[in-house]
Amino acid sequence: MSRHLTRSLTIRVSDSAGDVGALLLRPDNANCLLVFAHGAGAGMHHPFMERLAVQLAGCGVATLRYHFPYMQHQRKRPDPPAVVTATVRAAVAAASETAPGLPLLAGGKSFGGRMTSLTVADERSAPSPGIASIRGVVFIGFPLHPAGRPGMQRAEHLARVRIPMLFLQGTRDALADLALLRPLCNNLAPLSTLHVIDGGDHSFHLLKRSGKTDADVFAELAHTVASWAETLV
Repeated sequence: MSRHLTRSLTIRVSDSAGDVGALLLRPDNANCLLVFAHGAGAGMHHPFMERLAVQLAGCGVATLRYHFPYMQHQRKRPDPPAVVTATVRAAVAAASETAPGLPLLAGGKSFGGRMTSLTVADERSAPSPGIASIRGVVFIGFPLHPAGRPGMQRAEHLARVRIPMLFLQGTRDALADLALLRPLCNNLAPLSTLHVIDGGDHSFHLLKRSGKTDADVFAELAHTVASWAETLV
């Protein structure tokens, strides 16, 4: 059984945005590191984030979870996009410095994954050595549109992401109509991979009649990320 090293970090975003907290979870058999951003309404300590990080560690994937400034300072409204993308760049730079021997992935839950991809897409206009080193982007419930309002606007930037992307999506996710997401992923091929959790909602909860537990789902998510990562690193 591998051991897991947990380390608390402080990441400097900018003079105006200040510092944010971060947590590195690194198993001793790690073969890559996922810079793992939280969703819009819950920070890096949310049970979903913690549980998936532990599952990923069990599959040899280290994680660096971090707060966006609004969450660090307990504000309800997300930061402006420029602050969010600056935070992603700072977190990726911190990951590179903290674990220089590990190939980097980046992404996150919902909002965190989308903003990570926006940062990667805007790399040409805001070049960063850390962002350029990312091997792939992981979306854990991509929020394609608001609930009940199907649309594609939130995905327009993905055509500018020139590295592999993994979409983990539930069939009952109210924020991503698969009738829209499937053709989107087809259009992004060969850089996109879609893995569907049958019956999963936006938090990957299943109906009881599925016969699967939350533990089954977290294990599937983690193994999928680890297997996909092996093709990149």
